[in-house]
Amino acid sequence: MHALNTDSLTLAYGDKIVIEELNLSIPKGKITVFIGSNGCGKSTLLKSLARLLKPREGTVVLEGEAIAKLPTKEVAKKLAILPQGPEAPEGLTVLQLVKQGRYPYQSWLKQWSQQDEAAVRRALEVTRMTELQERTVDSLSGGQRQRAWIAMTLAQETDTILLDEPTTYLDLSYQIEILDLLFELNETEKRTIVMVLHDLNLTCRYAHHIVALKNQTVYAQGSPEDIVSCQLVKDVFNMDCQVTTDPLFGTPHCIPYGKGRCIFQKG
Repeated sequence: MHALNTDSLTLAYGDKIVIEELNLSIPKGKITVFIGSNGCGKSTLLKSLARLLKPREGTVVLEGEAIAKLPTKEVAKKLAILPQGPEAPEGLTVLQLVKQGRYPYQSWLKQWSQQDEAAVRRALEVTRMTELQERTVDSLSGGQRQRAWIAMTLAQETDTILLDEPTTYLDLSYQIEILDLLFELNETEKRTIVMVLHDLNLTCRYAHHIVALKNQTVYAQGSPEDIVSCQLVKDVFNMDCQVTTDPLFGTPHCIPYGKGRCIFQKG
């Protein structure tokens, strides 16, 4: 069973078609990464999968059910999304932020419970934010702040997590820290994780499944080893490169051509 499917999905902003008649399956319990040039529809597709954008045509299917027909709280119990560059109100503490992840479970008849408390405590522990829970979100470093937002999504206790460029604007060490955290969540808890990333080499290192978008649809999809090639990089990013093997991880490693202090001639 797939975590998410699309059936002839067409997405648009006004008269501009961004994604057209897309049929896509997201493998359950794996890390899937969307790649593609700027403006190709990666973030738009992610929003549609989370029901934040209504399709012009077609359907998004979540765990076998049309997502448009599910109650909002039911969707929020199955799927969490972290948009790009989220902002918290000034003065909000990490603990207060993470508690917001429990909103799908609250109602007039069911107030804050021991289960809610346990979910928040666990989310803080997994993201290593327990010691920082009383700090305000705006006082944290970039990596800490992103971990706080991920903790909020974990508190929702969903099987599927969508993240739009979770490493953007972070230093390299923070990028690795966040991606390692997501990798551990997938390895230990089999969470389905779907991300938009710009760094192709980090994508190859962490993704089980890559979806490359071009011309309003899927150009190629599959494991990094199966689909990442010089031709893919040329067609999708309009860039010449060499693809070698990462000496540490054995995954595809893209070396782009361009100006610089190159001591070898382009072959």
